[in-house]
Amino acid sequence: MVFCAATFLAAALAQAVGAIAWNRLSNTPILAPTGTSWESAGTFNPAVVLKGGKFIILYRAQDSDGTSRLGYAESDNGTDFRRRAEPVLQPETDYEKDGGVEDPRLAKIGETYYLTYTGYNKKDAQLCLATSTDLIRWERKGVLLPAYQGNWNKAWTKSGAILTTKIREKYWMYWLGTAADKTDQMGLSYSADLIHWTEATKIPVLARRQAKFDSRVVEPGPPPILTDAGIVLIYNGADEKLVYRTGIAIFDRSDPAKLLYRSDSPLFEPELAWEKTGQVPNVVFAEGIVRKDDHWLVYYGAADKYVGVARVDALLPMGAQLKKEGH
Repeated sequence: MVFCAATFLAAALAQAVGAIAWNRLSNTPILAPTGTSWESAGTFNPAVVLKGGKFIILYRAQDSDGTSRLGYAESDNGTDFRRRAEPVLQPETDYEKDGGVEDPRLAKIGETYYLTYTGYNKKDAQLCLATSTDLIRWERKGVLLPAYQGNWNKAWTKSGAILTTKIREKYWMYWLGTAADKTDQMGLSYSADLIHWTEATKIPVLARRQAKFDSRVVEPGPPPILTDAGIVLIYNGADEKLVYRTGIAIFDRSDPAKLLYRSDSPLFEPELAWEKTGQVPNVVFAEGIVRKDDHWLVYYGAADKYVGVARVDALLPMGAQLKKEGH
């Protein structure tokens, strides 16, 4: 009998990913709305990095008017966080006015932190970038992917997840766009300088699937991780009822557009009361990941109101060795 190498790899990855267990470290939120001001309505959708032995979270905070800012919190153990009293990024430009700055992802390249976020002005949502060396003072670099100007995405752009290692002398970023059928699907772009980006595909690099947990929305989660088995991308999928669950996709390590594996079933889904009830019901939305000792911590937004954290003992339980990229 002759075995196809691609088929064998897909089967092996399916077996590996199927064994992944996500275990909540807390049955209550690790961050929740507080006060009567800028974070009174929601604290959710966090990015995370390790800096000087501390866990640093940048999280989306909403006030009672629905305007979003980015808050900063730090922790010694990854679960108990101390917040700064004031946001570290708040709406200032025309493309952020009234709606705010939303849904951060963080990637450290060299000594610089690259923050992708959504700028929303109550009319358009667009994928933006800011940079920092201390995670507190940020310099805006503008809109990376303007709305309505893509190869296949016909409306908004969001959710930039940057791979921190170059492939073929380019940086790569997975992101969310809105297709002509008004569904949200995943695109891919490349850049030489992290500022100017070019779309890599004419169609979504990860499209929606009918009758699956990702039939309506396919959205990048935390920054992808380069492994011996491929580029591992945790992503958020929503079905026709807009229940958000978490999946995983693995792309070829030499070709970020070539899909090797994709979850048939979600790895993580809303189960607890605070994940099912909030500003938007039935949402777990993974957005940050960090390596701690021999496991991973995945930080997620719940019901567009809270922050939770789950432990993942291995992204690829069959033994693929993960390259260290500062996660």
